Amino acid sequence: MSKKAFKKFSIRALARSKGFRSGLEDTISEQLKRTDNTWSYESEKLKYTIPERVASYTPDFILIKRNGEKMYIETKGRFTAIDRKKHLLVKISNPDIDLRILFQTPNNKLSKASKTTYANWADKNGYLWAAKEIPAAWLEE
Repeated sequence: MSKKAFKKFSIRALARSKGFRSGLEDTISEQLKRTDNTWSYESEKLKYTIPERVASYTPDFILIKRNGEKMYIETKGRFTAIDRKKHLLVKISNPDIDLRILFQTPNNKLSKASKTTYANWADKNGYLWAAKEIPAAWLEE
C-alpha cells in the first residue's frame, strides 16, 4: 500500500472509530467543537421524493367493444416480476381502462418457490384473464 493510500485509509479508519463516515466529517466535527454553536451529527432523517420517470406501455391488442369503449388485451407466455410490477403501475396510472390478460399457461407458478400461479396473481390484482384465446364472451361485449 502506498504512503498516500495508507494515510487516506488511516484518516478514514480514525474517523470511523469516532463514529463518522469520513475524515471530512471528523474534521468538521472538530471545527464545530471549537465554536459555541449547538449542533448534532446525523440526528434526523428527511423524507424526499425521487422524481417520477414517465414510461410508456404498448398493449398487445386493442378491441373496440360494442359500446365503443376500448378493451386492452395483453398476451403473456412468461410473466416475470418486471412484467407484474409494470402491469400494477399501468393499472394504478390508468384506473379507468379495461386491461385484460391472456396467459399461455395460467397455472404456471410465479417462481419455483411460489405457490401463486399467474392466474392467482391476476385474480388477486383485479385483472380479468383467460387462457390461450380470447373468450367468446369478451368478443361479444
